[in-house]
Amino acid sequence: MHNPLPHSGEPTEIVSPPVHVVLYQPEIPQNTGNIGRSCVAVGAKLWIVLPAAFSFDERRLRRAGLDYWQHLDIEMVPNWETLTSRLDPSRFFFLSRFAKRSLWDAPMNVGDVFIFGRETSGLPAHLMDPNDERALRLPTTSKVRSLNLATTAGIVLFEHVRQCSYLS
Repeated sequence: MHNPLPHSGEPTEIVSPPVHVVLYQPEIPQNTGNIGRSCVAVGAKLWIVLPAAFSFDERRLRRAGLDYWQHLDIEMVPNWETLTSRLDPSRFFFLSRFAKRSLWDAPMNVGDVFIFGRETSGLPAHLMDPNDERALRLPTTSKVRSLNLATTAGIVLFEHVRQCSYLS
């Protein structure tokens, strides 16, 4: 079902959606709005694992998403179990500053699912093992604890686009 894509340099046929972004119990509406805008830019579906620490009617969320929010493919699920029943867990990648594997070392395919944790505490230990090959980190200097969640999601999404060649 998830065969590697050819890398001939030609754009690959788009599978809808080509990539999924999951925010696990997000806390900052502006980050969610900015991530939503990035999702629209690449055709990604945004999943929210509830509860969120804010209302989706919040002005800061709408302002960060600007007029792109109406084009966003978004789904909210009540818990982790519902998410894993809806998506293929074998395609999950977990983003964490504690992961041992770099984003640059992960081969990606259309249909991948990228899981991002809370802004203040990341992903819970019961969801992500830093030694799992699906756990990924963005390399940074030791002077930075972590990057902003929206920045990280944008980098991950565009690395996925680069590897899978579905936008020109």
